[in-house]
Amino acid sequence: MSNNKSLLVIALVWPEPASTAAGVRMMQLLDVFQKQGYSITIASAASKSEYSFDFTSLGFEIKDIKMNDSSFDVFVKKLNPDVVLFDRFLTEEQFGWRVAENCPDALRILDTEDLHSLRHVREQCFKMGIPFTTDAWLADDKTKREIASIYRCDLSLIISSFEFDLLTDVIKIDISLLLLLPFMANEITEETNWKTFEDRKDFLFIGGGKHVPNIDAIKCLKTIIWPLLHKRLPEANLKIYGAYLPQQVVEMNNTKEGFLVKGRVEDANDVMQASKVCLAPLRFGAGIKGKLLSAMQNGTPSVTTTIGAEGMHGILDWNGYIENDHTAFVEAAIRLYTVQQTWENAQEQGKSLINTLYAKTSLEHILVQKIEQLQNELIQHRSQNFIGALLQHQTLQSTKYMGKWIEEKNRG
Repeated sequence: MSNNKSLLVIALVWPEPASTAAGVRMMQLLDVFQKQGYSITIASAASKSEYSFDFTSLGFEIKDIKMNDSSFDVFVKKLNPDVVLFDRFLTEEQFGWRVAENCPDALRILDTEDLHSLRHVREQCFKMGIPFTTDAWLADDKTKREIASIYRCDLSLIISSFEFDLLTDVIKIDISLLLLLPFMANEITEETNWKTFEDRKDFLFIGGGKHVPNIDAIKCLKTIIWPLLHKRLPEANLKIYGAYLPQQVVEMNNTKEGFLVKGRVEDANDVMQASKVCLAPLRFGAGIKGKLLSAMQNGTPSVTTTIGAEGMHGILDWNGYIENDHTAFVEAAIRLYTVQQTWENAQEQGKSLINTLYAKTSLEHILVQKIEQLQNELIQHRSQNFIGALLQHQTLQSTKYMGKWIEEKNRG
């Protein structure tokens, strides 16, 4: 990528790297483009919160945009970006057709964050007490919308190997439209100075309160896992951290039970490094889990479920244990907490996971190469994506005409 190129990011919400894994992911992507000399503009129709990142501090432009409003067309045509990055399929639905019409030569990239349709269907299945199936996923309307969005873009970034396989094996999406790009982490070297087994204490769970799988996991800890664990290790506490925790979680705080609801934290790395074991009994969800990656980065072994570890460790061993049965989950947590050798082995395993699967340098290189290749062969690339062209065709652009209708309605 040469200089003088511009990137437009259209964000569903203003990124909050201190609050969400999605915010961390966005900062990692922006870092890659910034290193490649791109001038960067971030636009969102959402209102900012006090925790929204201040992008002007990095020299980025920020722009408030409106949904279903042709003022966006004027803005994007004038900006004329080389690359447009949608940070979830919902923003592509809203603005993708406007970008395609006004900046046809711009490379359109979708960062799926995780497959929202997969997370949605798993949650529905969990609530109904039925096992998740790919058939249930394929039947859901949200899946059809998300897959259509992937086809309409030139490239979609897929965070989890499980989701990549789902798209290529089940839906048969051509791999030229996808790039497996997990979180990007700095290499852990011999110089990395972690607290030792003896210097750490307590268990922790960390996760934002706006994310339904996190709330369910906290309830599971409070009602099932922690009572069993606390009975066996009465000296240990379980600390619950996370931004935007709802009142029902705040009220779970109980000092006598050692169940301590701490809420938002300035630096997740500090609390992760002070803790001995990370617990994540996730029962539904999608993508790869920022909390579990953070645990590896801070030398903190973890106990999670198949869903928690999904798409995160390839053929390598986990940095701790993967248990779906509650009793086995508790036993694994006790073993990590009390047996130093087991704990240290798990910590080493986390190190090799980070350095093998999440190495920032090689992942950045893969992304940069892919973007360069697509920019050089964009006409040919699009001609081979017939389904994408079909979905861009005006007779099928329901979101476009819905948007135009809403705009007219708003004028009235």
